[in-house]
Amino acid sequence: MTTAPQLVVHRDKELMAQAAAARLITKIVDAQTSRGSASVVLTGGRNGNALLAALAAAPARDAVDWGRLDLWWGDERFLPEGDPERNVTQACEALLDDVPLAPERVHAMPASDGPHGTDVDAAAAAYAEVLARAAGPENHGPVPVFDVLMLGVGPDTHVASLFPELPAVRETERTVVGVHGAPKPPPTRVTLTLPAIRAAREVWLLAAGEDKAKAVAIALSGAGEIQAPAAGAYGRSRTLWLLDAAAASQLPRSLYPPALA
Repeated sequence: MTTAPQLVVHRDKELMAQAAAARLITKIVDAQTSRGSASVVLTGGRNGNALLAALAAAPARDAVDWGRLDLWWGDERFLPEGDPERNVTQACEALLDDVPLAPERVHAMPASDGPHGTDVDAAAAAYAEVLARAAGPENHGPVPVFDVLMLGVGPDTHVASLFPELPAVRETERTVVGVHGAPKPPPTRVTLTLPAIRAAREVWLLAAGEDKAKAVAIALSGAGEIQAPAAGAYGRSRTLWLLDAAAASQLPRSLYPPALA
């Protein structure tokens, strides 16, 4: 079932990052209170890392029981372990190295110098197996029901490493695939597919800056997911677009309230 997108537009990217971090803390604490643990899928890129840095600086971060939090990734650049371009490396620098996570609950995607070598498709299959093992009977599917899955929106409307028209965005069966020939470097990546993304309770799409305005407008105007992958990303119970005013600048005002959050 498609959930209608909800929009929150903030004055600028700094406020957006801070508000999104506060929202995420609340969501994690609520999930831990009601179910004992929480599961979050992180995104890399400019906006994903800004959110993590804002979370690291937030006094309320101590409300989270970091030992009862599972972390996953929506996609990863298929590079060697520790490469500064890998999403997990950037996430560790922004936040993860500073909080008491349980190492076995931090599920980084495989690196290109890992057990699968440079076989990105084998690496993707291995991550799919990890997801499947983590999915309980109550999940009714091959991935856990993530509490929050975050995605950055690219200027071309890509989310995770699902690029317009490429094979990965057309995948309907597998939950994780290898990406060959991505239009932005590096060309080889591992990504969740739209079926895996849609298993999340909530999907949050993050976009800030004028360079994202056209992509946001296209994705929210009824475009198809093959041409505009962001249009195909939605959660089971909520789909939330977190934007700054610049990224929302090409949207019709009818889509969101005139007051900026």
